[in-house]
Amino acid sequence: MEYRYLGKSGLQVSELSFGSWITFGNQIDDSVSTRLMEIAYDHGVNFFDNAETYADGKSEIVMGNILSKLKWDRTSYLISSKAFFGDGGKLPNQTGLSRKHLIEACHAALKRLQVDYLDLYFCHRPDKKTPMHEVVWTMNHLIQQGKILYWGTSEWSALEIMEAHAVAEKYRLIGPVMEQPQYNLFHRQKVEVDYRKLYDTVGLGTTIWSPLASGLLTSKYLDKFPEGTRLGRKELEWLRASAHNEQRIDMARKLNALALEIDYTLPQLAVQWCRSNPNVSTVILGASKTSQLEENLATIDKPALTQEIKDKIEAIVDNKPVPPQW
Repeated sequence: MEYRYLGKSGLQVSELSFGSWITFGNQIDDSVSTRLMEIAYDHGVNFFDNAETYADGKSEIVMGNILSKLKWDRTSYLISSKAFFGDGGKLPNQTGLSRKHLIEACHAALKRLQVDYLDLYFCHRPDKKTPMHEVVWTMNHLIQQGKILYWGTSEWSALEIMEAHAVAEKYRLIGPVMEQPQYNLFHRQKVEVDYRKLYDTVGLGTTIWSPLASGLLTSKYLDKFPEGTRLGRKELEWLRASAHNEQRIDMARKLNALALEIDYTLPQLAVQWCRSNPNVSTVILGASKTSQLEENLATIDKPALTQEIKDKIEAIVDNKPVPPQW
């Protein structure tokens, strides 16, 4: 496993990391969750991603119990949480980015994860109703209290990230260090175009999610729609509607053929393609089976993608975003 600095910060994060969205406390048994974390850690993964909203807090409880059981050296791994959607409550102040919710969500995450501090704390979505200075000040208060070490955003626009940095600069505070956007062969605009100037100016790091496009970039959907998959879950009908279509399935078939030609699997090709972007700090993997995780982690032992292969990939997907011409 290789490690990259998280943007311009001094924090080193494994190029491949592990997240618990959908699976922990929901889709898989706790014993499987434990084994998945053990496999990831044994392969050099040092970043484990979570959020208050995953399984309405149950995901963090499961991960916290595993960390307590495994007793890893706390200096050897990074743990995250995210706040915005809440952990199931829908009353006023139980969601959003108000000072009240950010602080209470942080305290709840620390309790569920059974840790003294969060290495990374994300604003899970932008909050149009909370002033930016309130968000930035609150995150800095949590840093000063030692409850979080780095703060960032998830699915914010470049303009919103820059607004946060402008507030931080004005008051001599710490701005967001990292962003967690979706990034894969079907979803490229933000990482490749929208954020392109932020990597050098504010030193933005990225912890990208869904490298396999919610499973489309695996062998699962190459034929008929299978049972028991992520996109088949009722609560993810919105994701299936936007992600699953015949055009993408056809691309996946062609990408699968290319992967087999170079002794890759389709998921490994998709992960390696994301990993080859120097502005990606870490690629978050998700899995419900140990075999899936082991296959994806094996990407680190594969040769780097040549420019010829990258060109063939571009020819198949034909969706490279173009920066605006000013």
